[in-house]
Amino acid sequence: MAACSRSPYYATNKVYKRQAKSFATRLKEIPTIMANDTVKPPPYFVGTTNFTMRKPNFVIIHHTAQEMAEQTLKTFTLPSTEVSAHYLIAKNGTVYHLLNDYLRAHHAGLGRWGNVTDMNSCSIGIEIDNNGSEPFTDAQIASLLVLLRQLKQAYNIPTANFIGHGDFAPTRKTDPSILFPWKTLAQSGFGLWYDDSPADAPADFNHILALRVIGYDVRDTIAAIRAFKRHYMQDTALQMTAKDLGALYNLLNKN
Repeated sequence: MAACSRSPYYATNKVYKRQAKSFATRLKEIPTIMANDTVKPPPYFVGTTNFTMRKPNFVIIHHTAQEMAEQTLKTFTLPSTEVSAHYLIAKNGTVYHLLNDYLRAHHAGLGRWGNVTDMNSCSIGIEIDNNGSEPFTDAQIASLLVLLRQLKQAYNIPTANFIGHGDFAPTRKTDPSILFPWKTLAQSGFGLWYDDSPADAPADFNHILALRVIGYDVRDTIAAIRAFKRHYMQDTALQMTAKDLGALYNLLNKN
């Protein structure tokens, strides 16, 4: 019988297990109250019997902006980079599960979607091996759809809460690129999409307000418009055309 080969990530896997064990130990600790002159300590600890694990409520989709999955795996296993994600999908459709879904990955960073500013604490990050200027492979999208179906069912994630990194952080990020098939995802229940022939928006339609209602951070209106058009119109022009406004108005009524 051939000997099993050791994973090239044997050393970093040990770090993962050690860190996870440390978190498990902390979860077992009895909570304490830091009493002082104005906070009276209780006579004893009372642990509630009604609790569960916190669960993710968003999925954020990224492209890696690197040339191959192996490069990204290395990036995510170097402490100096301080970045990570829960999943990585290689060009051949292989899905790497890098972090327990209940743990907090460092993938979203600074940004805002609706009232959410700490997206890392309530989301799952999925990286797709893509340099940002190439089409996504059929194998990647097929694997992604299977993964999203599992995540949506497991955590009851709302349809509208499948978004891109560039949607959450429009001033910093553009991923996934304009080549990403958001409509295909929406047709399977992952993210919103507008009707094929939406009605024209009213003459007094406030598109900036509509972007904010959908979720975009509109403090930088140019960045918000670019993010919307990249996601829904597959372009990055700043001009909001009648078609763009109609699509946005249609989405507003679905939100």
